[in-house]
Amino acid sequence: MFHDIPLEILERMHELERRDEADRVDGTSRLERLRQIPEETGRFIALWAASSPEGAMIEIGTSAGYSALWLALACRATARTLTTFEVLPKKVALARETFSQAGVDDLVTLVEGDFLACAGELGPVGFCFLDAEKEVYESCYDLVVPRLVPGGLLVADNAINHRETLQPMIDAALADERVDALVVPIGKGELVCRRKN
Repeated sequence: MFHDIPLEILERMHELERRDEADRVDGTSRLERLRQIPEETGRFIALWAASSPEGAMIEIGTSAGYSALWLALACRATARTLTTFEVLPKKVALARETFSQAGVDDLVTLVEGDFLACAGELGPVGFCFLDAEKEVYESCYDLVVPRLVPGGLLVADNAINHRETLQPMIDAALADERVDALVVPIGKGELVCRRKN
């Protein structure tokens, strides 16, 4: 998976990494910034996604599609597809460009709209990566966890760098008897939840 990343995916990843780095220092407004995960988190979620059981593979919060490229590697390795949700039209346009340039249109379905409004259409979920506005994390968790198949995974970003905002959801996940959960100190902190059998 990591040893044979196609050149077009690598090139788009590097382009987005450069843009994200510039966004953080050039005064770009918070909602306009890419605010994407670091590479180590990309590798982390790709490994988990590739190891997840059958069921839908979803991402909540696409931004420009950087994390979806990592998940697309897992899709390639496991003959699956990813459905990713993004609410901001400018980010949707960037993500479409990303998926086209990286050649992953066959692996990634981009849904423009609010995941919370679309969740009713979801079937069983094998893997979910959550990286949206922090105020919706708890609602997303409440919608995804009941849909996780046994052994299904939910990974939520920013569990350390936004811990104050996310603490109620983190506490609820750690106490939720339907899942085994822990916070992993990689990148900005990942809450990993595995649905019990």
